[in-house]
Amino acid sequence: MADKDLMAQQEARDAVDAAFAAFSDVSQMTQDAVDAICSAMASAALADSERLGRLAHEETGFGRPEDKREKNRFAAEDVWNYFRKLRTVGVVNETENIVEIASPRGVVAAIIPSTNPTSTAIFKIIIAIKSRNTIVLSPHPSAAGCIAETARIMRDAGVRAGLPQAAIQCLTYSTIEGTEALMRHKRTAVILATGGTGLVRAAYSSGKPAFGVGPGNVPVYIESTANVEKAVADILTGTCFDNGTICASEQSVVVDRAIESAVREQFLAQGGHFLGRKDADAVAKVLLTPQRTLNAAIVGRSAQHIAEVAGITIPDGTRCLLADCDGVGRDHPWSIEKLSPTLAFFVVDGVEQAASRCEEILRFGGMGHTAGMHTSDRAAAIEYGRRMPASRVVINSPTTHGAIGFSTDLAPSMTLGCGSWGGNVTSDNVSPIHLMDIKRVAFETKPINVVRPRESKVAEAAPVRTLPKREDIARLVDSFLSERAAAPPLPSTPSRAEKSPEPVASPEPPRTVIHHMYPDPEAKAEAPPTPVDFVSETDVRDAIQMGKKIYITKKTIVTPAARDLGEEKEVFATL
Repeated sequence: MADKDLMAQQEARDAVDAAFAAFSDVSQMTQDAVDAICSAMASAALADSERLGRLAHEETGFGRPEDKREKNRFAAEDVWNYFRKLRTVGVVNETENIVEIASPRGVVAAIIPSTNPTSTAIFKIIIAIKSRNTIVLSPHPSAAGCIAETARIMRDAGVRAGLPQAAIQCLTYSTIEGTEALMRHKRTAVILATGGTGLVRAAYSSGKPAFGVGPGNVPVYIESTANVEKAVADILTGTCFDNGTICASEQSVVVDRAIESAVREQFLAQGGHFLGRKDADAVAKVLLTPQRTLNAAIVGRSAQHIAEVAGITIPDGTRCLLADCDGVGRDHPWSIEKLSPTLAFFVVDGVEQAASRCEEILRFGGMGHTAGMHTSDRAAAIEYGRRMPASRVVINSPTTHGAIGFSTDLAPSMTLGCGSWGGNVTSDNVSPIHLMDIKRVAFETKPINVVRPRESKVAEAAPVRTLPKREDIARLVDSFLSERAAAPPLPSTPSRAEKSPEPVASPEPPRTVIHHMYPDPEAKAEAPPTPVDFVSETDVRDAIQMGKKIYITKKTIVTPAARDLGEEKEVFATL
């Protein structure tokens, strides 16, 4: 055993080194080259989807071959068609101010579960190569053969289309030590972990970026306005698909009391079987191990097989076992995630009680994963979604198919993030987008260093002075006007305060002071200019417009605004 562990660790190290060497070529591929390789691999997987489904069923004993074939088809066809036109090379998005450029991450460590082995392998290989990464698969020990065959088929098809041989690796030694060596390798860039809670926690503790997924334990609520016949049909389709091995499959049904009878009738009519208390207790004993964890022996098994293991008899043609429950938690085995066609059945009074019960179920073992509801009331559906601690809330569809994007417009995926509720790094359906780093070239839109106009030299040289107070200016003006009113007017220069005795046509009276301010150019040179006694801002602007000087003395009263403007424009001449 020790030798096998050492060999597994060495194999993991060698696989990562080889994949890393191939990454130097894959990362430089053009978009057309990458898409041609992915298309070839998807076509090869699709062609072998039935055989791979049969191999998975034979090796693991889980599910149904025909349903595994459909999951393989979904991963090879629907996933690829959805992401076929996604740009993953060079500039992937551009606006005037932001240019986004895709960059691959490197070697992807892909942990593959036993419940959905071949479909998960197909999915992870496609999204890794599509985003120009290389990949190393670590298969679950009970599904190592079918996973290795899936990897071989896709690698051979990829190589024929131009993919380096080492770009897809699959470990042959399936041990915990080998998986840990893979996840912790210095050249492993990112981890895609699908499996049990312990494995996901190991991925997150590896020190590498990791996309892990948590358990489902999906509750579905049938609200009083629902189409009961369709709701029951959808629930049975979901929980019975591949015998419940998809983690988004329905695990509990919560029903409004007003329609309880109708719902029970439809389950009986469509293949459901309600167990009595004694038989329900017998099945409960085989659902859990002595440590009160899920019994792997019943995972992915049919209702008939589980009944036989429990030692009870059920009608022929039974598709699903149902048991009435009155609580959630460790003392209520039917309330756990069962990954089989078995459903807990709860009855509630109204939306508020239903939301509380569904939230309780999720908190017991499915935080952040998926919840479902059947209703004709859109507003009620949105309110229910607001209440649920779940990343996906599927309305009027099987949660198994709706959550993975099979029957809804969610991104098709076999790896479903549970967000911070479930201790995951994302609440998204994982896709090629999560395996790329995006560089953003950002152009300035809000300048920091703005060039401002230079101030004039006069303004820079102006001395700092204290402006007179308003009351001082008013007192000086009143004194000046009083003196001018008492003095006789000069013949050639009427007083500013003197008013014309007759109305004039102009809207503004003539400014008689203009002769004091602007000397007549025809005047004799020996006649000195006459200074003015008072200057306003309007006087200064008039002078600037006429290109004249304003002559002042130390006794001239100049308003603050007039002084600032006059000094700036060099209008004043002091006598």
